Amino acid sequence: MTADLHGSGLDALSDVVSHTATQGVPTLYAPRAGAVTAGLLFRVGRADETLPTAGITHLVEHLTLHRLGVSDLHYNGATSMAYTQFHVTGDEDEVVEYLNSVCAALRDLPLDRLETEKEILRTEAAGRGGGPNSQLPLWRYGAQGYGLSSCNELGTWTLTADQVRQWAETRFTRDNAVLWITSDHTPDGLDLNLPAGTRISAPAPTSALPVTPACVRGDDGHVVFNAVVRRSTAAAVFADVLGRALYRDLRQEGGYSYAAEADYSPRDTDFATLTAYADALPQKQDAVVGGFVDTLARLRAGRIEQAELDSARAKALKAYDTPDHAAALLPSFALSLLLGHRLLTPEQSRAELHAVTVADLREVAREAWADGLLQVPGRDADWAGFTPAPQYSQVALTGTRHQSLADERVTLSIGTEGVSLLTPGGPVSVRYDACAAMIARPDGARTLTGHDGFSVTIEPTLFRGVTPERIAAVDAAVPAEAVVRLPARDPERIPQPSEPEPELESERARQRRGQGGTAGRGWTAALWLLGLLAVAWAMLGTAVTVDETGSAHTDGARIFLIWFLELPLLWNIRAMRQRRARARAGT
Repeated sequence: MTADLHGSGLDALSDVVSHTATQGVPTLYAPRAGAVTAGLLFRVGRADETLPTAGITHLVEHLTLHRLGVSDLHYNGATSMAYTQFHVTGDEDEVVEYLNSVCAALRDLPLDRLETEKEILRTEAAGRGGGPNSQLPLWRYGAQGYGLSSCNELGTWTLTADQVRQWAETRFTRDNAVLWITSDHTPDGLDLNLPAGTRISAPAPTSALPVTPACVRGDDGHVVFNAVVRRSTAAAVFADVLGRALYRDLRQEGGYSYAAEADYSPRDTDFATLTAYADALPQKQDAVVGGFVDTLARLRAGRIEQAELDSARAKALKAYDTPDHAAALLPSFALSLLLGHRLLTPEQSRAELHAVTVADLREVAREAWADGLLQVPGRDADWAGFTPAPQYSQVALTGTRHQSLADERVTLSIGTEGVSLLTPGGPVSVRYDACAAMIARPDGARTLTGHDGFSVTIEPTLFRGVTPERIAAVDAAVPAEAVVRLPARDPERIPQPSEPEPELESERARQRRGQGGTAGRGWTAALWLLGLLAVAWAMLGTAVTVDETGSAHTDGARIFLIWFLELPLLWNIRAMRQRRARARAGT
């Protein structure tokens, strides 16, 4: 049946691609030689989730494809930030069978597989590398919306069957979908009977950056820059010019990098993300950062050669000169229709490419610089005009104070408004009313993450006085929908206060030995003095005794008194020897 898609911009493509609706799903098709390829897109992705439900769209995708099992058919599913796509290539009957299976599964998800698929997703995440760009979304957007691509899929621990079912029923609908097929007709037998719904707009972006351009510190070996720019033909061309300039400056001329490139990717209806990247050996990192910034600054200053623009334009124009170019453009047409972006015919796209000027590229470069977020290894890039992104919260929240057992300079504050970790560099705070998620462990550990991306972890074993009552107060203050309860940890994985560093313990031992040696020398001197006195007194006693026993009238009382006074000297000598021994032992 023919769909009423007037006003969507599809009428402008009538001479390029055909369009209709299949059981209410907008469908674009254009012929191409060879196997048939199709893509069923839904306007839902990770940016639509919350931190506690992160992974729910990915989970729906996995459950949907489970019934297809092992097959020679080339098919896949993919969940991005703003959309989810089910993709297939095969003959017409295979494509129909695949699309029908996807829609049947979406109508009745195999939720008996829920726990198994959740575990599969956790295993997949554990083996998936983050990549050099993985943390920039969190710095830019916080732990919400488009920033969730930097976060773990916490929902794979706690999502229920009802939550997953409702997500599929409200997001994977015929009114929130677009289908494209490389064929000259819509195949017979398609059964895309999906529930009715509404077209969901792309999420509004959030921001965790008070100032741009900004910089953050990243891992060694990688320099990454991203910026949000308005979607335009000029911006797409600029991305190619930037990639070529980085490759020439950092690899061909400087010899600092192996990979130097740039990318332009639509984010939503009106904006795209521009990303640039270069790698570096540890000893070349400073040179790569300097060269990278110099290239950005050169383009921003407008020092762009006409030849650079011409090369990028020629590359883009080639896409319209290939056979079956209409079929090749179907995915981009479908995505633009899904996101509500303007649709351009190939003639309009060529015209816009020819109209791009060096001045247009200069304007995009300035826009990108103004919104830029630069990730550099080792140190900040404030010298280049990039303000360091906030590493600490603006305020410390008051409450009961609990000193760290691992570092006496760190204190945890648990209050009525939120929690703060007070460090020598500054506070890290999470307010309960701005808590994106709280991970809770049975052993009492809690990790609170704010919408701004800051996190505070409460480990009762690492802070003095964190009683079950204090943990209960935190639990009562955090909204229930933000709580993610994880299973018990292996006791060996529960952190304990670290032992004193060997170097520190050795220093303390040396101090004790030094103090013992000093005291020991004092006691030895006293012993020598007292010993000499005891010897002298004994000699006096001997002389008195000899004199008295040789006389006619012996004075026994005098002899007794002399030797009696020798006893305190001998007792003090014994006591001093014991004290010297203890001093030498450092006790």
